[in-house]
Amino acid sequence: MRIPRIYHPEPLQVGSETALSEEAANHVGRVLRMASGDTLELFNGTNLTFSAEIVHADKKRVMVKILASHADDRESPLHLHLGQVMSRGEKMEFTIQKSIELGVNVITPLFSERCGVKLDEERLAKKIQQWQKIAISACEQCGRNVVPSIRPAMTLAAWCAEEESGLKLNLHPRAQQSINTLPQPLERVRLLIGPEGGLSAEEIAMTATKGFTDILLGPRVLRTETTALTAITALQVRFGDLG
Repeated sequence: MRIPRIYHPEPLQVGSETALSEEAANHVGRVLRMASGDTLELFNGTNLTFSAEIVHADKKRVMVKILASHADDRESPLHLHLGQVMSRGEKMEFTIQKSIELGVNVITPLFSERCGVKLDEERLAKKIQQWQKIAISACEQCGRNVVPSIRPAMTLAAWCAEEESGLKLNLHPRAQQSINTLPQPLERVRLLIGPEGGLSAEEIAMTATKGFTDILLGPRVLRTETTALTAITALQVRFGDLG
């Protein structure tokens, strides 16, 4: 049986006892039905994992003892910042989950002219919290120990104007170059993925003025969630740690 992995966003020390968060305790105690003497693995956002044993478990509280720590760096040498124009329904959740499994480091949800998502400030804040929980869950599942951040949503123009080192890429169906033609080595990429209806001509022109390079994935038109994952995979194969 696979040992459960649980995120614990606090410092951990071998030999100490600590209480899991309410959400983690509920998952361990109610969902997994674990009890005293069972073992699990904790991670806290560093490149360390911690072996732990449950010393107390009830419906509301789970206490664990930290038995050992292990260095475990599973981060790609390629730093990827994904700027994803928000998509409807579960598509955004799917994109966040799978892009984190593929090694993305930062995700910024974006608004563009053709963005189909309309949320007030309160609902948007709840969405960001929900997406961050999805990021944590994805790390628990895939074995990453550093949890990527889901940044507050912003406009496409504001995101493109931010200063960041590395190559800036924009997926465009009429681009003249592909990921395979990009020069090596490459350590940082700021990747822009547009909405389901694509970026407007004005937005594409704006990205060019901000230093973005248009690239082509292939001859077929992909959905926005497929585009993000395909581009991330291709970048990780060429510059990161896939393949």
